[in-house]
Amino acid sequence: MAKKGGSRRRFGYIRKLPSGQYQASFIGPNGERQYAPDTFRTKTDAGRWLVGVEADINKGVWADDKLGRETFGNYASAYLRDSPNVGDRWEETCRRNMRLHMVELLDLPLIAITPPVVRSWFAKALAGDGGKTSVAQSYRFLRAVMNSAKRDGAIFINPCQIPGAGTDKAKERGIATPVQVAKVVEAITPRYRAAVLLAAWCGLRRGEVCGLRTEDVDLVDRVVWVRKNRVELLESPKKYDKDPKTDAGRRPVSIPPHLMPYLRDHAKEWAGRERFFVGKDGQPMRGNAVYQAFVRARVKVGIGVSFHDLRHTGQTLAASAGATLADLKKRLGHASAAASLRYLHAVEGRDKEVADQLSKLAAHGDAAKLPKSIIVKH
Repeated sequence: MAKKGGSRRRFGYIRKLPSGQYQASFIGPNGERQYAPDTFRTKTDAGRWLVGVEADINKGVWADDKLGRETFGNYASAYLRDSPNVGDRWEETCRRNMRLHMVELLDLPLIAITPPVVRSWFAKALAGDGGKTSVAQSYRFLRAVMNSAKRDGAIFINPCQIPGAGTDKAKERGIATPVQVAKVVEAITPRYRAAVLLAAWCGLRRGEVCGLRTEDVDLVDRVVWVRKNRVELLESPKKYDKDPKTDAGRRPVSIPPHLMPYLRDHAKEWAGRERFFVGKDGQPMRGNAVYQAFVRARVKVGIGVSFHDLRHTGQTLAASAGATLADLKKRLGHASAAASLRYLHAVEGRDKEVADQLSKLAAHGDAAKLPKSIIVKH
């Protein structure tokens, strides 16, 4: 039954307002009544608008007007809270970027974020004080949120259409020579020596190093098992162990023989009962503690590589020792849609050979024209 002052149609409803204007509405696919964003001068104009809406619904391009008017800030916060694919570290990063780089978008309705708005925001962000990496992260986050809004029917198209805007071109990674690694090891506080060596010669990430259990380091068979990654948030005291992102990340890594004296010393002097790396308080070693110790040693010896560059160093040195692409993927825990399934099974039994070659490289750098003065503890 039509409401008083209005007329029921095959699709939608038109009502004449006291002002003489006409209001159009309809029941959307979500089961809720939706209203036209504006009133119309004539009943015919209102009817044309409803015809267009019905066509959009039939074509699957209708947008939920009510949801479309939700602010980006509220919708983005709900996306971060509810999405199963968003981890704690990425959520923290996105919320920080919302505060630092996306303020002008937060109060805008989703439907108001158009391609020109995105282009203007992105240009201002690049010209601002933020680094290119955080701006690229912000753009990727915006694109992901607007994709979600599109799936929810809040918008017709994703307005993030700037080619390459979400790509952060990584700087060329530094590579430490065996000599430089040895100098850092000699300069660093002894408690952290094994961490540096596992990063540089075994390619472990800092979180993987801090996540090692004592049982994960097999000093008999010369294998370190990467089973967990230690997560520490920057703006929260929250710390925990989590599984690697992919199956490839959960892996055994053969230890080069020249590291064994250091690892045995560490197991005897500084390892905990449950954790291989612990702080002076006996608690799991903080990643920032490793980082700060490394920075102090790096400054002493005058090299410019970062701790994460040690992982890149490990990959390069393994390649110099004769590792194949398949070997590297296995050893570093890399995975991709094609490569991980294609190559992971190809290196069973070869990893220990690669580790043996790494020690030869450490003592005789001539194979890769590397310095021969690497300090090897025998």
